[in-house]
Amino acid sequence: MKRSLYIFSSGELKREGDTLILRSESGKKVLPIETVNDLYVFSEVTLNKALLQFLTQRQVLLHIFNRYGYYQGTYYPREAMNSGLIILKQAEHFLNPEWRMGLARAFVYGALSNMLFVLRTYASRGKEIRTQIQEIEQLIGHLNDAKKPAELMAIEGHARDIYYSAFDKITENPDFSFETRTRRPPANRMNALISFGNSLLYVTALSEIYRTHLDPRIGYLHQTNERSFTLNLDLAEIFKPLLVDRAIFSLINRQELTTQDFRNELGGIYLKERGLKKFIEAYEKRLAETVMHKGLRRKVSYRRLIRLECYKLYRHFIDGEPYVPYIRTR
Repeated sequence: MKRSLYIFSSGELKREGDTLILRSESGKKVLPIETVNDLYVFSEVTLNKALLQFLTQRQVLLHIFNRYGYYQGTYYPREAMNSGLIILKQAEHFLNPEWRMGLARAFVYGALSNMLFVLRTYASRGKEIRTQIQEIEQLIGHLNDAKKPAELMAIEGHARDIYYSAFDKITENPDFSFETRTRRPPANRMNALISFGNSLLYVTALSEIYRTHLDPRIGYLHQTNERSFTLNLDLAEIFKPLLVDRAIFSLINRQELTTQDFRNELGGIYLKERGLKKFIEAYEKRLAETVMHKGLRRKVSYRRLIRLECYKLYRHFIDGEPYVPYIRTR
């Protein structure tokens, strides 16, 4: 079974025969290419054209993060599955205002619905967050009032502010108080976790899109402009509450993360390497967690759910099948 591989050791990443090799101060590490879905690099590594050609042949994406855990970019190999037809269909849906709004509204509806699932889960455990639940329920009722994607983004942003206001009540840990959403730099530990987790999810969604016929450059909720990729941002909105936020709550409530896993630097707060590793472990556990899929009538992992979401979009573009976002109900 293929998996994501996270590299924290600095050194040389190269091809030897049909195998990936990482040479570092600690020695030589063999990374069988057959087991690698994609690579996440957090350290200083050198590589050459032969390696990139090898990754292209094996359809392995290479994601680069800096020492602060910020996503820097992706080596996105030549698509093996893209077709002119799907690109034309995606562009057609982007250029038609009504069709684009239908998709953008579905992404926001999925995001808000899954926020509600998370809040209701913790409300059932005695957390006093009824007000946040009611306010987000009301916002869902206004989605049809939006006429432009920017208006949907504003509703989603308002809902997320309400949703974030419940975080302190869910964690009840002053070391991880939310206060307000800040990004670059993150002003506190909770913001550092949210930013890093969201970056991981954006990259996961990108990797899953790569395995399908879809083109990740054409998004519908997030503006398709100078960004390299936007469709992965759209898909990530649906899964942030279920993957990133649940991983955060688990790490904090089980006291698996402490203040010692963070550092203050350049006016912000960032995860140390050991903190990054703890978060990645929790995130991968969430991706591997299985839930019942109504259509398939069997359990599938969250990672698989993201891929299935891509397939639903493909059928929407090609066959006109209505796109309905994944919503966790129990």
